[in-house]
Amino acid sequence: MSDTTKPAATTPAAPAASDDKAAAPQPPSSAVFSMFGGKKAETKKDDGDVKDDKDEDKEKKEEGEGDEEPDVHFEPVVHLEKVDVKTMEEDEDVLFKVRAKLFKFDSENKEWKERGTGDCKFLKNKETGKVRLLMRRDKTLKVCANHIIAPEYTLKPNIGSDRSWVYSCTADVAEGPAEAFTFAIRFGNKENADKFKEEFEKAQELNK
Repeated sequence: MSDTTKPAATTPAAPAASDDKAAAPQPPSSAVFSMFGGKKAETKKDDGDVKDDKDEDKEKKEEGEGDEEPDVHFEPVVHLEKVDVKTMEEDEDVLFKVRAKLFKFDSENKEWKERGTGDCKFLKNKETGKVRLLMRRDKTLKVCANHIIAPEYTLKPNIGSDRSWVYSCTADVAEGPAEAFTFAIRFGNKENADKFKEEFEKAQELNK
């Protein structure tokens, strides 16, 4: 029996490499990250650039210091002279002073009207020795009562109050010519009201 020659085993050939080789995947760029809220890649600043910025800031600061405005002084064109305001109280001594609220009775409308709140003073004239009552409104200092404390005036208690008095004045000159008024004067407490009555009666004795 003749030997038969078996065909040699053949190894399958490897597939040929394609000329159009697929490109390897690249990492995503910074633009892609920025679309989804990521931070863009920052470029590192050279040390030389930082140094230049500091030099520029220093130069600007030195220039600013050199541009300061000089201290300029201007003389006023008009010179105002000091004027002494007369209060007509210069020749009087203050015997008594107390804060109060003054009312005037309106006979036409049958009602009390407030005339002002401020300091009520008893002033004694240095020459004549007469004592007058002077009261000015707060802030404006406008006179709301100005009359001699005549011996015939009588302080009467105000109904329903222990810190106010009512009296008739025959010649008050606070607003010009002498006028007759019925006044009611009220104080912060009973002690001040009592002290006012005491000093009022003393002034009446001096004016006799």
